[in-house]
Amino acid sequence: MSSCRLSPSSPSRSQRGVTLFGLLFWGVIIAVTAVVGMKVFPTVLEYYTVQRVVDRIAASNPSTVPAVRAAFDQSRQVEYSIQSITSGDLVVTKDANDKLVIEFAWDKEVDLFGPVYLLIKYRGKSR
Repeated sequence: MSSCRLSPSSPSRSQRGVTLFGLLFWGVIIAVTAVVGMKVFPTVLEYYTVQRVVDRIAASNPSTVPAVRAAFDQSRQVEYSIQSITSGDLVVTKDANDKLVIEFAWDKEVDLFGPVYLLIKYRGKSR
């Protein structure tokens, strides 16, 4: 009985794997993505913190615009992550149902490397 075994040099069996160039390419892509993500994440976290604070203030339905600004300033002292926006940047209006609407917006430049910046425009309003 003869067995049909393939030798390591058999042409019907090709090697599979990642080349050194492929490994370096994907390593660079992953590293750049990680660096950008680490620089952008704090700004996204700040946006969600501002959104949460504005929603909480709008739900309490303060009677005047200075009361809204004072509540935001008080929350800003507690929430250390709010740095890009102040109470003066809030636009306070009422909608057709006489419900309080608080809008906010700011631009954030994230320094990536050298002369390269990422501009993020944050906009939001109370629910």
